[in-house]
Order: sequence, then C-alpha cells, then structure tokens
Amino acid sequence: MPAHPERTTSRGDSAILDVVLIGGGIMSATLGAMLAKLQPDWSVKLYERLGDVAQESSDPWNNAGTGHSGFAELNYMPDPANSAKSEEIARQFHLSRQFWASLATSGDLPDPSAVISPTPHMDLVFGERDVTYLRKRYETLRSLPLFSAMEYSEDRAQIAEWAPLTMEGRFGSEPVAATRYAEATDVDFGALTRALIETTRRAGAMVELNHEVDSLTRGEDGTWSVSGTDRKTGKRFTARSRFVFVGAGGYALKLMQKARIPEVRGFGVFPIGAEFLRCDNPAIVERHNGKIYGQAANGAPPMSVPHLDKRVIDGKESLLFGPYATFSTKLLKHGKLIDLFTTVKPGNALVLAAAGLHNLSLVKYLVTQLVASRSAKFSEITTFYPGANPADWYPIQAGQRAQVIKPHPRKIGELTFGTELVTGAGGTIAGLLGASPGASTAVPIMLNLLQVCFTERWDASWSAIANELVPGFGAGSGGDQQEVDDNLRQTGALLRLS
Repeated sequence: MPAHPERTTSRGDSAILDVVLIGGGIMSATLGAMLAKLQPDWSVKLYERLGDVAQESSDPWNNAGTGHSGFAELNYMPDPANSAKSEEIARQFHLSRQFWASLATSGDLPDPSAVISPTPHMDLVFGERDVTYLRKRYETLRSLPLFSAMEYSEDRAQIAEWAPLTMEGRFGSEPVAATRYAEATDVDFGALTRALIETTRRAGAMVELNHEVDSLTRGEDGTWSVSGTDRKTGKRFTARSRFVFVGAGGYALKLMQKARIPEVRGFGVFPIGAEFLRCDNPAIVERHNGKIYGQAANGAPPMSVPHLDKRVIDGKESLLFGPYATFSTKLLKHGKLIDLFTTVKPGNALVLAAAGLHNLSLVKYLVTQLVASRSAKFSEITTFYPGANPADWYPIQAGQRAQVIKPHPRKIGELTFGTELVTGAGGTIAGLLGASPGASTAVPIMLNLLQVCFTERWDASWSAIANELVPGFGAGSGGDQQEVDDNLRQTGALLRLS
C-alpha cells in the first residue's frame, strides 16, 4: 500500500503541499483536473518551465491531433487477426471521451467544439498484399462493439466519395482498399490542456510559469523537496510536497533519475522529432474531411505512419501530411542540445547500446529521412493525394518525442513506442515516460495512477466519484454494443459532435 506522509497541515499552510505537478502539458492537466473533482480541498501547485502551458507536445501544431482510438492506426495491429492493442486503445479513448463529456456537463468545457471536432478516421492502402491485410483487419474488428460502425470498401467510387482528393488523378488498375469510421475525432490538445488547467486553478491550485524544476529529493519525513530556478528572475525556489507527478515530457526521465528511485534504473530515452507539410488553402481544405492513415515504410518507427489529416485549431481548418522524421539531441522542442547526454548513466549505457544495435533499420530510416530532398519528401504526399501542388504546402516543425528504452532480459535493451507510467518511493512519486498515444489515453492513465498511488483514498471515496465522472472505468467499458452505442450518443451530444 502506498506510504504517503501523514497529512498534518491545513490548506492554508504552504509549508507542505499535497501535490506538485511538474510540466504544463496534457498529463499534468488531466491529473490536476481529476484532483480538483476528487479532493478540491488539497493544496496543488503546477510548475511549467516555459512562459505558458501546452507549449511542447500538447501544442496543437506539435502533434497531429488524432484522437487515437485504434480505428486507423495500422501499427497497433501488425497481425490482422490480433486486435488486442487496438481494442485497448479504443477502450481507453472511450474513457477519455467520457471524462471530457463530464467536464462539459459541469461547465469546465464551456465550448467543447473548441477542443474536439467530428473527423472520420480512415485507412487507405494499395497493392494486393496490403489490400488483403486491410480486409482481414476489418473482418477481425467489425464484430467488436467499439468498431462495429467501421466501413470497408475496395470500390474506387466509394472511396472517392469518402475522400475525394485521394482518388482524383489516380489512374491504373492497382488494387486499393479503405476503411472508414465516421464518428471519430480531431482533438486540439492545447485547448484541452488549458481548459483542464483552468479547472485545476478554480479549485485553488497555483500555476507557476517560467519555473524549471531541476532537483527532487525525498526527506526523512517522506515528503519531497522540489527545487528549481525561476527563469525570469534567476532566483532559486523550493517547495515541499507529499506527492509529486512528473509530467515533463522528454524531461521526465531526467527528473526521475534525479529523484533516485530504483524503478527507472536502466531506463533510457531516444529522441525522435517530426516535420509535417501544412496546407491552408480553403479550396483544398474544404474538400477533405478525415484523417487518412497508410502503412509505414520499412524500418520506420510506428509513430511515423504517414497520414493526411484535417485539423481544426482556433476554429480554422487546415490539412497536415506527414510525419517526416527529424533528429536532435534535444528532448524537448524548446530544450537544449545536451539533453540526451544528461540522461546517459552508468546504469543504462549498456541498455542504450544494445537497443541501438537491435534497431539498425530505424537508424537507416532516420538517415534516409534526414538527407531526403524537399521534392523527394513531397512525392510521398502524392500517394494519398495525387493532385497535390507543392505551392499549396509548407513545412512546419512538430514536437520532440522521447521514446523509452527499457532493460530487457534477452536483448539487454529494448526501444519501445508506447507510454509507461512509473511509480516509486511508496507511491509518493510518479512519472510518465514515452509518447503516442499518451494524450488520447491520459484519462485512464491518470485514473490508474490514482488507484496505485492513493489506494486508501481511492477505496474509501474517490472510486465512487471517479465512476460518476467516467462511468465506464469500473465497468470494463467497451464490452457491450448497447453500452457503446449509448455512450457514443450521450458523449457526442455533450461534446457537440453530432
């Protein structure tokens, strides 16, 4: 059972905080909003190193805005007969959608359309091999409640109706197939993060911008000393807290290492950046309504699956295509070139080296992407949109992702592409490592954190409140067709997704 220091101070006593959140992104924001509902009398402080929240991976232009739900991400299902991961991702997003709908009901999301928009998710593949794969994938998924509304077609006219740009100018007799899930979404995780943090602030939380945490030390009394620098004044600050959540994106591992918890011993990170092509031409944008995913290139990491996306940000629609991999030793977009080297320790050096040897195809892929000409990169978009004109598109740099490298019993080191919640020191500290599909699944991740780190409170009162906020969490959401249909209808109305 988590061993939290005994709570002896009142909210007005600033000597010891109940919770410190490090990082102003979607993860800290989600946890803060949950605590505002579960325990509004607690003292909470959030530290963000930049001048505003949601400036790194949660910024809407630093990600593709996909409400990751397993509908179109082929990398979640390399074996078309094994739907386990796609089902789990879909179930998790189902829960996130429930939480956001609860916040819309309470007024904490006063304008849901600024956060989430109805956007179909599609797959589009070519050639007999990939068409056969997609057909088998569809046959596996269509019997599952969360995927039962998925459509499939090998008819070019039907696909052209779903996504006109993809078929115009496409000649020849090459086999083509597509799946479509009409009631999927595009999410502005920046707007969502700001709304969640405002919910936290209204419950009394303090938000400190331009405050960079660089030290975590646990005292003999079990509380954490959280120290850092005010980047505006250069002055040092220190706070004490019973619980610390490290939601610092690429800096999370570095801070967890500073906390000296054994649970991250041997862990490492590998940074991968991304660039997208963006189109704002209304004549083109208005003719494409969806997020269309394809198959990844040989050696490409799962997060590099190509996709052509509709985006809705600040009420304006755009298209994105990508991602194209980039590389930097920074662990954050607004980080430093020495970042990666600061995470290399005697305990993880061999793990890092082994992971590198096991991923030579990834290294080759990155080198190919880095040296590719602009014309070579643009040619990739014509796979999805044959009539694309280079004059309508321009490159934008997306966020930096720090993929997790973990110790492995046989491989010594293994590069992973998911997200991993790490807890330590008797449940008094937790951090999230990794990247996609983190933002879309923040709600179940944080609910699991609360169960693990605050077991007694969860069992005593929090679970009942959580089940009101996220009705499907305790009931195994997604297993019954009627439940799924009712949930989509109810949350769709609350989030204005009709």
